[in-house]
Amino acid sequence: MFEYRGYLGTVEADDGAFSGRVVGLRDLITFEGDTYAEVEQAFRASIDDYLAFCAERGEQPDRPFSGKVPLRLPPELHRRAAVRAQAEGMSLNQWIAKRIESAA
Repeated sequence: MFEYRGYLGTVEADDGAFSGRVVGLRDLITFEGDTYAEVEQAFRASIDDYLAFCAERGEQPDRPFSGKVPLRLPPELHRRAAVRAQAEGMSLNQWIAKRIESAA
């Protein structure tokens, strides 16, 4: 997986060539290359081209993730999580982020 300017790309190898796409977007951005180094450079160039294209058109580029996750919990689970967060000296948001990070 590649990361560049906040965008992530996945790569697949097929018959000695590499192809990939940027994930987490509504827009489709693809790239390819004959070597790993070429496909990585193509990934970066595709992101740069996409951002330039959006700027030319005066459009906001699609971003993979905002960092905001609406979350609904049963009240009892919410309470237990808040109590644990407080006991560990963290906000509930920090506590949840730490748990997600350790699971991912």
